[in-house]
Amino acid sequence: MLYQAIFGHGSIGSILINRTHPRSSMVDLVSTAAIMLALLVNLLSPQRSMADSPVNRETLQETSWRFTTKKPRAHWYEVDFDDSRWAQGVGGFGTRSTPGSRVSTQWNTNDIWLRQSVELDVVPAKPAIYMHHDEDADVYINGKKVLAVTGYIDQHQVFPLDAEAAAAIKKGSNVIAAHCHQTTGGQSIDVHLIDANRIPKLPKPKRNTIPFKSDLITKWGEEVTADNAWTEYPRPALARPRLHNPSWTNLNGDWDYAITGVDQTETPQKWDGEILVPFAIESRLSGVQRLLSDAEALWYRRTFQADVNHGERLKLNFEAVDYRCEVFVNGTSVGKHVGGSNPFSLDITDAIKTGENKLVVRVEDETEGSQIRGKQVIHAHGIWYTQVSGIWQTVWLETVAERHVDDLKIHSAITDSPDQAKVTVKVDLAGKPVAGEKVRISLVDGDKLISSQTIGSDGVFIADVNQAKLWSPNSPHLYDLSVVVLDQSGNSVDEVQSYVGIREVGRTVDKDGHHRFTLNGKTVFHLGPLDQGWWPDGLLTPPSDEGMLYDIEVLKDSGFNMIRKHIKVEPRRYYYHCDRIGMMVWQDQPSGGKGPPWTRMRANSQDADWTDADHDQYMVEMERMIDDLENHPSIVVWVPFNEAWGQHRTMEVGKWTVKRDPSRLVNIASGGNFWPVGDIADHHAYPHPNFPLADKRFDNYIKVVGEFGGHGYPVQGHLWDANRDNWGYGGLPKTLQEFKDRYVESMRRLEDLKSKGIAGGVYTQTTDVEGEINGLMTYDRRVLKISEGELSKIHASLVE
Repeated sequence: MLYQAIFGHGSIGSILINRTHPRSSMVDLVSTAAIMLALLVNLLSPQRSMADSPVNRETLQETSWRFTTKKPRAHWYEVDFDDSRWAQGVGGFGTRSTPGSRVSTQWNTNDIWLRQSVELDVVPAKPAIYMHHDEDADVYINGKKVLAVTGYIDQHQVFPLDAEAAAAIKKGSNVIAAHCHQTTGGQSIDVHLIDANRIPKLPKPKRNTIPFKSDLITKWGEEVTADNAWTEYPRPALARPRLHNPSWTNLNGDWDYAITGVDQTETPQKWDGEILVPFAIESRLSGVQRLLSDAEALWYRRTFQADVNHGERLKLNFEAVDYRCEVFVNGTSVGKHVGGSNPFSLDITDAIKTGENKLVVRVEDETEGSQIRGKQVIHAHGIWYTQVSGIWQTVWLETVAERHVDDLKIHSAITDSPDQAKVTVKVDLAGKPVAGEKVRISLVDGDKLISSQTIGSDGVFIADVNQAKLWSPNSPHLYDLSVVVLDQSGNSVDEVQSYVGIREVGRTVDKDGHHRFTLNGKTVFHLGPLDQGWWPDGLLTPPSDEGMLYDIEVLKDSGFNMIRKHIKVEPRRYYYHCDRIGMMVWQDQPSGGKGPPWTRMRANSQDADWTDADHDQYMVEMERMIDDLENHPSIVVWVPFNEAWGQHRTMEVGKWTVKRDPSRLVNIASGGNFWPVGDIADHHAYPHPNFPLADKRFDNYIKVVGEFGGHGYPVQGHLWDANRDNWGYGGLPKTLQEFKDRYVESMRRLEDLKSKGIAGGVYTQTTDVEGEINGLMTYDRRVLKISEGELSKIHASLVE
């Protein structure tokens, strides 16, 4: 999404202006002189042994404050004021991008009020306030205002207290209170009472281990228990028919967990408690809500029952673990995996025993750095969200034959006429090949057998389909597919079921010379929301399959025919639902690593410089994503990069993607730095859509507005954090009607752009996400800001 760039007091430019402004320079000179004078006094004064006093330590200690961002009652700074209902946090407060700030607790509203009790063994000889402020700040001691400053500073400064102010300080308990007000840009307040004779060192900001805890929860999240957490079969596009016998076992539920130092490689002896899998440790539904740091390892433990049977293998499957993990069964390492979004499978047959078995998983997650992480950050703010670590999708066991189906490669295409099609299926088998083995593949439409063929295990199934029923959003028809592995005697040793959606994705040039999307040879305008798939209770993990399905159904009923799945790979069941409901998908590759300067659609395209190792890992994860999802007819576009985030080697990545999957279109860099590769030129514009139509460089591409809108509207009682500056693009409307009017205007402009050559548009976004309130639904999915019926009418002329 288009980054919310707010330039003001916290920006680099304003700091430079401050340093060159005569009045600011005088303030800096006076402050510097005060510091130098204090240091000189310190050198000349006799040293006293008061190291244990808070105002005389060599290095200040982290201190806890009571704070509120809502205006408190009068006399909030008095000693006897009741602040027990205020929140608690470690100083300083602010946004970490503010120059010179030392922030341990996030604060991003216009005002903050602070209170703290300090015990003094002795009154400081030269009392002073040591402080960073952005912007205006007032400081009180024991009910008396001792300091008032305006503007902002870009480093901590010493503010000596005059005799009248110093008289407010006493031996014993003292109440320090402060109020900081800021209007734009960065913000910070960090207050310390010191002795100016001994200016201390500042401690490093504390790395908070507790994520923001919102009261917001979905109706599905309220119903989650250890017994019902994601009980559905996780791989419906390649399912074994014996789903209700011991061929598969769901391992979701309560596991033991522990957090150790990252250097510890031995299984912990002591465990910290229980965690509900498959919800990430930072999420509410996990039952833990703990932020993992790059200096820590997260451990999981549970037991499971197994039987050792001749001729069978036991597969341990993880739908997703973020980010780097190693798996142990009965103390034996059975495999490692790197990558936070891709499912993986481990054959654990040789490590199990009949009866009870112990499973341990060790996870490391740096979150940032070069790893692929999507929208996760260590310090959530703006368009960047709470980190997700560890197991965050289903864990399950599956019993298979020695020789079994590992994967299917399904392709369909329209041939000589719109109702003639061809379906091809290639079967990948695992296990030792057996002489004389065959594979029987059957394509079925309801009760009608279309084709059944028995081929060699390395052969390809090819079926001509007459009067084919084509897949589309208006008619999402699916054919059933059965694959049976036969031994040399013709006995079935393995069977899987799948499905086929026959459709053809393409592009054409209309009568006016504009490039358009096609589906099954017909022009189609792509209209959909930016869909990030975040949840207030499960973070990246939907609270349930039913909740995940709800989002798709609401969008379908609202008249959208496409979803841009933004910087996230969903559980495999998500794409199954899109297949059967009829929703086209633009699938983003999750981003990570460093990006280049953002030049967007300008001619001077730039790439970030990535190491070979980081690039190789990016490509591994992208190949896995395509390999896992390429059979889904709903996916029509791959999107490797977004807004220059981690954008590197663009031409190489683009050409690889086009070659890897020629059956789909490639949008190389949605809103990012444009390079001439793939099929689509994608511009982001907020709040209303636009596109540089006059630029001839885009004439041979399908032109889309890959993000626009972002109109925000706060619904009280349904905000992630009511105390923060919740935001949307273009400022917040004053009424719901104004919000609706803005939405209608955006769609009117998009329709005008459609007549001028624009072939698709992506509205930001499906739901509110944390501090962003620009969703069509609230974050908890309890309120639709505009009903499905209203939206469907607004969209009708665009998607007709």
